[in-house]
Amino acid sequence: MGYGLSKISIDEEADAPDEMAIYIKTNGVHTDIILPVKTEQINWSKLIKQEQINNDSNTYEYIAFGWGDKGFYLETPTWSELKFSTAFKATTGLGTTAMHTTYYNRLQENSNCRKIMISKEQYARIISHIEKSFKKDENGFFIKIKTNAHYGYTDAFYEGTGSYSLFKTCNSWANETLKVSGQKACLWTALDSGIFEKYD
Repeated sequence: MGYGLSKISIDEEADAPDEMAIYIKTNGVHTDIILPVKTEQINWSKLIKQEQINNDSNTYEYIAFGWGDKGFYLETPTWSELKFSTAFKATTGLGTTAMHTTYYNRLQENSNCRKIMISKEQYARIISHIEKSFKKDENGFFIKIKTNAHYGYTDAFYEGTGSYSLFKTCNSWANETLKVSGQKACLWTALDSGIFEKYD
């Protein structure tokens, strides 16, 4: 059933102007949404502060966003280290979630990284969707997770909203981000392959 739903396409909105570029990127399992760090609509570096990551360079042009199960993100660097308790919480929706952010200096388009042209109005919808995926403190700031877990030198984890499950995965979150902004997407997908098939 899930495979069939990923084959059902949601078409992109017609007649939207191509005003800016965003990207989707997969590591073979997980899809990230990649956005320009600074535009006239938002400066992500004021929310995802670069001094909060391991590398405090201020030259980054892009920032990637991914949503997922907190246990998977922080406790499972490789599949061989997956614990039953982590998998159980993730698949049943009992665990908490996290947002994973990564700064990039440059991107290379290939089969794992696709550029999508969107309008500024569509980008406003993406901003809203992503901001709602972060848990905020009493002052409205994103809550950084104190952890030694990192996938590289320019990434950080923040508390997320919602619950991860078999029906709401990291890839279904990315797919929903594309849907709410009027881009090509699957009716539903749990896998990155469902998304990237739409952008072959």
